[in-house]
Amino acid sequence: MGQNQMILVVDPHSGTPAYRQIMEQIRFHVDSGLLVSGDEIPSTRKLSAELGVNPMTVSKAFVLLEEEGVLERRPGLPLVVSQRASREQRASKLEQLGSALQPVATMARQLSLETEEAVELFRRLLESNEE
Repeated sequence: MGQNQMILVVDPHSGTPAYRQIMEQIRFHVDSGLLVSGDEIPSTRKLSAELGVNPMTVSKAFVLLEEEGVLERRPGLPLVVSQRASREQRASKLEQLGSALQPVATMARQLSLETEEAVELFRRLLESNEE
């Protein structure tokens, strides 16, 4: 069980509801390995004070993440990152990547790039970051 530091930021001007921003960032922390199974999540009160949002906003994010199986509630104890099946975590990672790439795919179409050209560019970018 790691004790990684979770850093979240809520942008009130992003157009995305604060509870969704919290959910997306916690999911990313889990999927990227910054948070691992068993890591404790700050209390609703503490996180709402840190982020400057209503406690009900944080609570809503936590409840939805519990329903997704990302977080686990333990009676009388802090919420923790749940033990997730690797298949679930992989699907979540692919979903996040797909969401991030959607605007890029739209841009490639608008620029009238061939699919093969765009895929090759993406492949080169991935490989250049492996070094």
